[in-house]
Amino acid sequence: MPTDDGQESVWDYPRPPRVETVDAEVSITLDGQVVVQTYDVVRVLETSHPPVYYLPIAAFTAGSLLPAQGSSFCEFKGAARYYDLVAGARTAARAGWEYPSPAPGYEVLAGRIAVYAGLVDRCMVDGEVVVPQPGGFYGGWITSTVVGPFKGVPGSSGW
Repeated sequence: MPTDDGQESVWDYPRPPRVETVDAEVSITLDGQVVVQTYDVVRVLETSHPPVYYLPIAAFTAGSLLPAQGSSFCEFKGAARYYDLVAGARTAARAGWEYPSPAPGYEVLAGRIAVYAGLVDRCMVDGEVVVPQPGGFYGGWITSTVVGPFKGVPGSSGW
């Protein structure tokens, strides 16, 4: 899909994925409370996916991350474990995940959490509210600077 100035196409992202530092402010709100606000941000870019943002565990408010059941495995990044995100009276079950011992090349992800934007009130990148990646399985964040089509839409399972 064509891009405008200042935009990037997810079809130009690499496979295997690339990790890069981002010069942006990222915040996440749950139950009306900001549970993290940081400039210490890295993102993972992978063909057909909007970026997945990883934030330092230490930047989350105390008590907002609780270990959750389950795990998954990424062929590139390794074994993931999940977290519930908690604020006020709300718990967003399995809303975040981390790679505690990332595979070689992805070590910068250690000590960082990614969050499913669709499971919290709001995720923002530099003041822009993000749109969750379609489909509910992937954790990418769509901003006005990213152009699809995105994996996760109906019919994209074979991409």
